[in-house]
Amino acid sequence: MSLDPLTLSDAAISVLETAPAEDKAIRSRQMAKAWRERKMAEIGTGTPPVRPARPAHPELLPPRDMPRRKAQGEKGRIALIHAIAHIELNAIDLAWDIIARFTADGLPRDFYDDWVRVADDEARHFQMLNGRLADLGGAYGDLPAHDGLWEAAEETKDDLLPRLAIVPMVLEARGLDATPGTSARLRKAGDDKSAEIMDQIGAEEVRHVAIGVKWFEHLCDSREMDPIETFRRLVSERFKGRLKPPFADEARALAGMSPAYYMPID
Repeated sequence: MSLDPLTLSDAAISVLETAPAEDKAIRSRQMAKAWRERKMAEIGTGTPPVRPARPAHPELLPPRDMPRRKAQGEKGRIALIHAIAHIELNAIDLAWDIIARFTADGLPRDFYDDWVRVADDEARHFQMLNGRLADLGGAYGDLPAHDGLWEAAEETKDDLLPRLAIVPMVLEARGLDATPGTSARLRKAGDDKSAEIMDQIGAEEVRHVAIGVKWFEHLCDSREMDPIETFRRLVSERFKGRLKPPFADEARALAGMSPAYYMPID
């Protein structure tokens, strides 16, 4: 695995083009470290792949065909953790794609610093969950998964504003809503170790949603658009589905997302 990209865009594309899941996570963390240590001088430009490279497994199914996950029993817990690991693997690619795809938007270096930090976090989350799968006798790729997250990326590849609205402010915010219940289910099943991993991920995902809100509002301000009105319009135009309660209002508030953003949207 070569570790010498010339620019941040090169680094992002190199992660997107890495197929094995664990290698993708390792490379994500290596590239994030190199950026933090200023071993890349420029943001640069490049063309990210239409789809990120992925391992041969898991099989990808439409979301409607995915079985309902339960935390009961060892097989149920493996299925639940596998599904969340798949989300985190997608999140690695989503973070690097936003870095590589939107280099012509006149954004400050802080924007790229923020998303590199997200990419590093998501890679670490995947590694934690993949390690937990191994503890339980499983492995990433053993079970089918869905492609809904990358479908959202494809729907918003033309403009950073809808990308920020749909990926961090809808999909990652859904994670804030779901994580406390997932942790509770794991604890009820006697799996405190997995629950602690979920608690840590949930706390760090608040920061990711906050980064999405920050740059969404920055772009709205630069385009002289009302952020709440714009968010609600983009959700109705670009999101396949509805925003449905229950909402983790406290976690969303910590991320800078007031209820005016998400309640109610028809």
